Amino acid sequence: MTAPTARPPVTPSRVDAESRRTLAAGLRVAIFSETWLPQVNGVTRTLDRLLNAVIARGGEARAFTTTDPAAKPDPRVVRYRSRPFWAYPELRIARPDRAWATRQLEGFAPTLVHAATPFGLGLSGRAAARDLGVPFVTSYHTSLSAYAKFYHLGALAAPGWAYLRWFHNSGLRTYVPTRAIQRELDAHGFTNTAIWSRGIDAERFSPRFRSAALRRELGVDDDTVLVAYIGRIAIEKGIDTLVESMHAVRARAGGRRVAFVLAGDGPYLAKCREDVPDGTIFTGMITGDRLSSLYASADLFVFPSVTDTFGNVLLEAMASGLPVLGADAPPTRELLGDDRGVIFPAGDPDALAQAILALAADPARRAQQAGLGLAYAAGRSWDAIFDELIMDYRQVVQSSPALAVSA
Repeated sequence: MTAPTARPPVTPSRVDAESRRTLAAGLRVAIFSETWLPQVNGVTRTLDRLLNAVIARGGEARAFTTTDPAAKPDPRVVRYRSRPFWAYPELRIARPDRAWATRQLEGFAPTLVHAATPFGLGLSGRAAARDLGVPFVTSYHTSLSAYAKFYHLGALAAPGWAYLRWFHNSGLRTYVPTRAIQRELDAHGFTNTAIWSRGIDAERFSPRFRSAALRRELGVDDDTVLVAYIGRIAIEKGIDTLVESMHAVRARAGGRRVAFVLAGDGPYLAKCREDVPDGTIFTGMITGDRLSSLYASADLFVFPSVTDTFGNVLLEAMASGLPVLGADAPPTRELLGDDRGVIFPAGDPDALAQAILALAADPARRAQQAGLGLAYAAGRSWDAIFDELIMDYRQVVQSSPALAVSA
């Protein structure tokens, strides 16, 4: 087996605004992904930013993704027939179609193909790239080991890793969001892994969006500690752990007032509504200014998931001035290290309840952690991250020989 080759992590870019406008000049990037807006999750938002970042830097980009009844026409997005995934109807799947993808790429003439999912459309993009001799890269967004452990699918882990290794190692890069995920993939024989981290938009997420009016609307006064969860309401996000901890907090709070707000949608929402304590606030899915205000108007943020390769919401919460409590998983430990947040044992509602109550009773500690998180988020600009990614794209294209046609 060839020894894994790990590329160095992204470092802050020193590209000035003038140079940035032409950084991607000559690049034509085709992105293949099963998931895209209007689906709302960390992957779709990141890939949409990628599309815009290439174009803003003077390149061309086009996305090839699944059909979606709620999608609005966008000339930059080409959709292939799909259907809801039976196990997760909010997601859509498409069968691989090498001929369709090849025709699409012949029309677009990309200099680089980037597959963000390893099934359906990702396979289509891989095959077409190889047919046409176009450099091919991938990105890794879903933690197989975490999902296999969470859903008790240990027997499927070995063949799952073999398939993912085959898919990703057929490309010239596998972009991963954290060093923790890079180490895991390298240990499983992935080659040419490189860090493509995530950033934060300081114009959208900031403590300045704190709103007394929104807190009043939610029924929360100044003496109440408001604990927020923002994200998909799905079992793999650790929502069951959060719900149990909410009951424990309610039972132990004494005279201290602690309220919970859950923002988002997902397949576990109905069950969640049935199981939470009375008085829990549900906002549904929110975006834009209201999302910015909700983050900044809370007092604590909880992240019980262990299946995320990068918790985008963690950065959003830190940029909004919130102390964060995160379940113990390698990517989360990486983001919340150096006392930027509180790590609690994964799947342990009692430990989460204790951590919530301890922070709720300690405003000075909340302020200290909020300050550390805010400083960390301030150094994570999307511009720097996409500058580095696009410079690496250029390196891939410039150093890549034409790929031989193969299966």
